[in-house]
Amino acid sequence: MESVFTQGMPWFRARVGHLALDLLFCLAISLVMLASALAQTPETPLRVELNKLDAAGDACRATMLVDNGKGGAIKSLKLDLFAFDTDGVAQKRVLVELGPLAARKTVLRQFDIAAGACAGIGRVLLNDVVACEGADLTRDTCLERIAPSSAKGAAPFVR
Repeated sequence: MESVFTQGMPWFRARVGHLALDLLFCLAISLVMLASALAQTPETPLRVELNKLDAAGDACRATMLVDNGKGGAIKSLKLDLFAFDTDGVAQKRVLVELGPLAARKTVLRQFDIAAGACAGIGRVLLNDVVACEGADLTRDTCLERIAPSSAKGAAPFVR
């Protein structure tokens, strides 16, 4: 049964059908674009802070605060670090395992970073991520997520 408005106008029904298809097509494209944008959103930052450097016998011990407060569990996070002296010359390379890290948890990790006095360390460089294991994590994605920082009074921790 045709309504009073469409009586004698078969082109009107055809046009409404085309408009509905156009609307569905635009909605589908929008959903694909939204999904693509969400997939490209960077993961939540993984804050790694050089909290302090302390003398531990003949060595300089680093205390790192690792804030995984918004991310998923990480089984292994192994970093390649370099300690530079106050003149900017690389002095010591250290590979350090900071994992495992529970989801939405902040932890402290300690390790010896160099022999000698801590006052001789001018900065610490995050050279690379050697290993990163967890749900959908790779070495590259972990490196992108890490936001290095330093506590007040500690040597600068940089990427």
